[in-house]
Amino acid sequence: MRIYLHIGLPACGAERLQELLDSKRDQLLDKGVLFPRGLGGKNHTRLYMATTDPERVDILRFHRGFADPEKQATLLRQVEETLESEINKRQPDVLFLSASQLGTLTNEAEVARVHALLRPLSDDIRIIAHVDEQARVLVRHYAHTVLSGRTAPLSREIALAEKAKNGWADAALAQWGKSQPAHHQFSDLQAPPHWLDYTALVARWDGVFGKGATELRPYDPELFASEKLTDELREILGIEKSIGKASPQELKPSPSAAWLTRARQMNEVLVALLSKGRVIPPPLWRRLMESVHVPGDPIAPGQLVAFSKIFEKSNKSLLKSQQSLTPASLKRDRAISKGWQEADPTKGYRATQYVASALPRINQVTRAALREQQKAETAAPAQKAMDTSGHEPIQVNKNGLTPVAEKLMSQRAKENFEHLRGGRFEPHNNIGRVDETQLGADYSEIERRDLPKALKANGNSGNVIVGCMKNEAPYILEWVAYHRAMGIDNFLIYTNDCSDGTSEILDHLQEMGVLQHRNNDKWKGNSPQQYALNQSLKEHVIKNAEWVIHIDVDEFINVRCGNGTLQDFLDRVPDATNVAMTWRLFGHNGVTEFADDLVIDQFDTAAPKYAPKPHTVWGFKTMTKNVGAYEKLSCHRPNKLRESHRDQVNWVNGSGLPMSENYKDKGWRSDLKTIGYDLLQLNHYALRSAESYLIKRQRGRALHVDRSIGINYWVRMDWSANKDVTIKCNIPRTVAELGWLMQDKKLADLHQSGVDWHRAKAVELRQNPEFSDLYDQALETKLTEMERVAYALALDMES
Repeated sequence: MRIYLHIGLPACGAERLQELLDSKRDQLLDKGVLFPRGLGGKNHTRLYMATTDPERVDILRFHRGFADPEKQATLLRQVEETLESEINKRQPDVLFLSASQLGTLTNEAEVARVHALLRPLSDDIRIIAHVDEQARVLVRHYAHTVLSGRTAPLSREIALAEKAKNGWADAALAQWGKSQPAHHQFSDLQAPPHWLDYTALVARWDGVFGKGATELRPYDPELFASEKLTDELREILGIEKSIGKASPQELKPSPSAAWLTRARQMNEVLVALLSKGRVIPPPLWRRLMESVHVPGDPIAPGQLVAFSKIFEKSNKSLLKSQQSLTPASLKRDRAISKGWQEADPTKGYRATQYVASALPRINQVTRAALREQQKAETAAPAQKAMDTSGHEPIQVNKNGLTPVAEKLMSQRAKENFEHLRGGRFEPHNNIGRVDETQLGADYSEIERRDLPKALKANGNSGNVIVGCMKNEAPYILEWVAYHRAMGIDNFLIYTNDCSDGTSEILDHLQEMGVLQHRNNDKWKGNSPQQYALNQSLKEHVIKNAEWVIHIDVDEFINVRCGNGTLQDFLDRVPDATNVAMTWRLFGHNGVTEFADDLVIDQFDTAAPKYAPKPHTVWGFKTMTKNVGAYEKLSCHRPNKLRESHRDQVNWVNGSGLPMSENYKDKGWRSDLKTIGYDLLQLNHYALRSAESYLIKRQRGRALHVDRSIGINYWVRMDWSANKDVTIKCNIPRTVAELGWLMQDKKLADLHQSGVDWHRAKAVELRQNPEFSDLYDQALETKLTEMERVAYALALDMES
């Protein structure tokens, strides 16, 4: 196996290359190239943080909680385990690693730590770094660091360059001192960028990995923004066959020179406040930087000609030794005679005035941080926590773990718990505007769904759900009734290998004109669900739909505005073409036995709205307007966007707010910037009762048929600490629609037969030792929300 280690450099397109690697991950794997997930979704920051000098705490390690050498050592072990696990599972020919910060490592000892980590995996390791002319990189690096807290102006680098007799790297490294996190003093942020000395950079990496191991490649901003970036990746990897094109991006404008002056001066004031005990977390710091934005011309690299000149001789040598570099990539910009002078901040700007206006917010954050610190210092060794029912206090040990967690969780899960609690991944319910704990007035009665005459006349099939089922007999009628009562016109349902009467119920519903049923027993490929979705695109009911929605029978569209109908939501997002309906996972709510009662009434406790980890909690399904924008329908979303329709596509979230542009092409879960539940959420009853869970465990899954549904699935899905009764406003009209359906005696009998089958199956499974043990273990597994997060993240890493 060959390893390609991409080390950046910073401000040379690493983020864009990593986005490409992420988007092409599956296609690359088909060609034997593994871009591992476990070290970071795109930028492999965990690899970098694990290998820096334990005593040199950089800004990334500090804010991610790995400043302590012991915690860093634990991270290093986890990185080793993760790499070994992914390689053993995938058996790749090529391993591609990318961490843009690796190029900033300061000495051969740090590089040797990287080598010691990778050498057991392969002795064929190649180092890749993208570079640009030094002044151009310095300007971009300066802009990034100033907006992150740098206090020194560019005049420092210019003056240092004039005195750098022994080379730039040595002169710059002489100013890399010990970090002072409380004062925002990190060398990678505040000190001169030593890594702009490319000759020294190559010598450092070649000195550890072997002569000729390091390849410098030119960074061309226009190429990296274009769809041809895949050509660069293929050339690095030596791949002849196409891997498709990259999604083009617009070049982002550089920050104005005036804005950078303002930001740098504000940094000086903020750092002074830190020295007086104030606390300014990164999100607040970023908002303060944005608050002083002004437009204008950016810094021109030609202003730094004095800096460029110190590298001209060494750059000529690099052009001879590095075959991939071109003269244009290291040619300096035309000199601007005035040289560099810090820009006027304009409009009489005074940083102290802006900071004074923000001081109340800074003081508020500081007081909160001090309270948390005092709580941590005075906390008793033995504490109590609430289990996920939100009601039962549980004794916890000195590490904050409940007895169940102490017994159940792996060492990695316990390490995750210690590292994550109290941080930004701690789940909570304090977002959004909807009060979910109080049942509002029932939604007013609406007429039973019937397609308007105008739609029928032109063959329009209205709002259509396409779904897949296997052994779901007791739940079908409620699900159909609910969605008909809130605005769904048609259903296209696929089934395979059913034995509980599901197919018979659906066949009769088709005879009644309620939905369309297709047998999917002869599915091909990797999953019956994807095969069904591929086939559905050939169906008249999908081709002529207004909106196409793919959800499962354990998912209910919960509109939380107006009269609770689908149209009430659509009226609030008239320009939307795609709606990301984020899951709200509902746990078993203490219901142990299977009962023929409404799912939406039995289960009303759920996951918190803020739960960025694990990834399953913020998964979404998509409601797609049928405008012909996408070629393929997949489990969570449509895929293969037609470029001719790109500008027409408008994704919104459950709060009716725009999703980021990248969701047009990929993404199946919400993130910190796109989460929203205020107007619509997807209630996901993945477990239902404990007995229902046993039956689900026995029958397997529709999408990933090779994955077991054991206690791990229960831990991922059994969130029950937060009351949410908003969907219950739909019960009266659901019951009314259900009553209309059940007037058909044959349908009522088929439903009862399905209920009887599930009751009998539950009894049968509980008499089986394997399932009986699983049932008992599930009910005993009462974890706090933070423990659940830590457990699930460990599963992600270990799998």
